[in-house]
Amino acid sequence: MKIIVGVKRVVDYNVKVRLKQDNGGLALDLDNLKMSMNPFDEIALEEAVRLREKGAAREVIAVSVGSPAAQNVLRAALAAGADRAVQIIAEPMPQPLDIARILGKIAQMEQAGLVLLGKQAIDDDSNQTGQILAGLLGWGQASFASAVAIKGEEAVVERETDSGVETVAVRLPAVITADLRLNEPRYASLANIMQARKKPIEQHSLAELGIVPHPQWQVLALNYPPARKAGIKLDSVEALLARLRADRVIN
Repeated sequence: MKIIVGVKRVVDYNVKVRLKQDNGGLALDLDNLKMSMNPFDEIALEEAVRLREKGAAREVIAVSVGSPAAQNVLRAALAAGADRAVQIIAEPMPQPLDIARILGKIAQMEQAGLVLLGKQAIDDDSNQTGQILAGLLGWGQASFASAVAIKGEEAVVERETDSGVETVAVRLPAVITADLRLNEPRYASLANIMQARKKPIEQHSLAELGIVPHPQWQVLALNYPPARKAGIKLDSVEALLARLRADRVIN
C-alpha cells in the first residue's frame, strides 16, 4: 500500500506574522520569516512512517502544493522518513477545494491506499481539505485521529470528538486526518538530513494535472485584532464582586 501525506509550508508556529502596509493590509508580510512544515502535517507524516515500519505500507509519498520555496518542506519530509517527494507548483496558493482536487489526482495517479493529512493548517485553520478530498474520491474518512491501526482491508481509527473518543473502522482506501495527540514526530538525524538533500523531487504544474483553480472566496481585508485593555488589580474578593456588579457581569 502507498500512503500519500500532504505537507504544507506555513509560517513557523513560534513566529508572529505581520501585515504588509503598502497595499491596504491585504497580504501577509512573509519576508525574512521562518517557514516550516505545518505541525499537524508533521504528525500525519510520522504516522505514515510508523505504519510503513510496521509493514502496513510499502511507500510513503510526501506531497506539497504551492510555492517553489516549499521544496525545503519536502526535504524535511524526506529526512523524516518519506520515501519520495512530489511538488505541485501553484501560485497563488490554491484554496481547500482545489487542494483536495490536486491531492485526489495524485492519489489516483499513485494508486494510493491511504491519504494522511493534518486536520488543519495553522495559517488558515480551514479544516476542510481532508473531508472534501474523501468526498471527491468517494472514500471513507476518519478525521481528528488520535490512534490509527491497519487491520486487513480496514483502518481502525480512534478519533477525538466533543463528547469523547470514538472508534471507527473505515474500509481502505481512505482519508485520515491527524489530531495533535496521534503521536510525537521524531527528530531527523543528521545523516538523513544530508541524504534528503540529494534525493530528487518530482515536480508537476497544475496544467500537467489538468486542473484549473476555482477560488471560492476573496480576501477583502486583513487587520490586527484590537489591543487588549490593561487589567486592574483589586485588593479583596469583596472589591472584585463589587466591580463585577458595577459592570453588570453578575447581579
